[in-house]
Amino acid sequence: MRFVGGKFLHLIVVILAVTALTFAMLDLLPASAAYAVAGANASAHDIAAIQEDLGLGDPALVRYGKWLAGVLRGDLGVSLVSGQPVAQAIVSHLPATVELVVLAQLFTLLVAVPVGLLSAWRVDSRFDRFCSTLGFGLTSIPSFALAMVLVYFLALKLKWFPAVGYAPLSAGVWPNLKSLFLPAVSLALVEWVILMRVLRSELIATLQEDFILLARAKGLPAWKILLQHALRPSLFGALTVFGLQVGNLIGGAVIVEQLFALPGVGRLLLAGIFAQDFAMVQGCVLLIAVAYVAINFLVDAGYGLLDPRVRRGGFARG
Repeated sequence: MRFVGGKFLHLIVVILAVTALTFAMLDLLPASAAYAVAGANASAHDIAAIQEDLGLGDPALVRYGKWLAGVLRGDLGVSLVSGQPVAQAIVSHLPATVELVVLAQLFTLLVAVPVGLLSAWRVDSRFDRFCSTLGFGLTSIPSFALAMVLVYFLALKLKWFPAVGYAPLSAGVWPNLKSLFLPAVSLALVEWVILMRVLRSELIATLQEDFILLARAKGLPAWKILLQHALRPSLFGALTVFGLQVGNLIGGAVIVEQLFALPGVGRLLLAGIFAQDFAMVQGCVLLIAVAYVAINFLVDAGYGLLDPRVRRGGFARG
């Protein structure tokens, strides 16, 4: 219980710090949100009236406190551009982002885990060297560049997948997966390499342990040694990377959603930035921060499942 309570308190502090920093940076922008609301032809009197109505004349700390009080009541404010409640807008855009991140992480695991296992089992083999070289090349290319290559070959040339657009689950599972396949793969092609390298490194060290040598001496098949004996002790580093990757995928989804015209939270965030819709930007940042720290909280809980000594505070992994 103390382990969970300490982690939860840490997550609250992180969320407060992220939202406060975002609010401060938005407040430092030279343009006022009142100009975006009033329009290009508004008079100085109109702009002043809007600033007064929105409370933009109050000190930044007071406005942040009011926003935070609204969040505690479940009110994220109202969009300055559309007049739509921020929470309602985020909920309507959330499914596309959640599906994209989950699918990209699933593709990452489907490639990284088998490749990491085989590379560790056959260190310095042709397969290991080929995967390392391929991974080095992929990590040097940003996800949006990979996305454009995939669109050119798989969408424009072969016409296997749509180049842009999003089909919700209500339109059918296959149309939904087709619309998300290219953006998810473009994110996974970069992320799988990092996870594979960490898992490979941990497995190589684990495979030198005495209990693995004993399993080999007993004549156990390779798949059983890898999956039942070596994989679990090697997951600490990979679990850490997994948590960080979810944050990277959420950040990468901002650009990929814009590129593929996906109606996700990332695209909503970019639209809010360009329109100086501070309420929308703050709400999207809050959601991303909560998602990021929640995933890391689950990762910390996962350490306790892998090794009970972590829960008791008797084991620390560097």
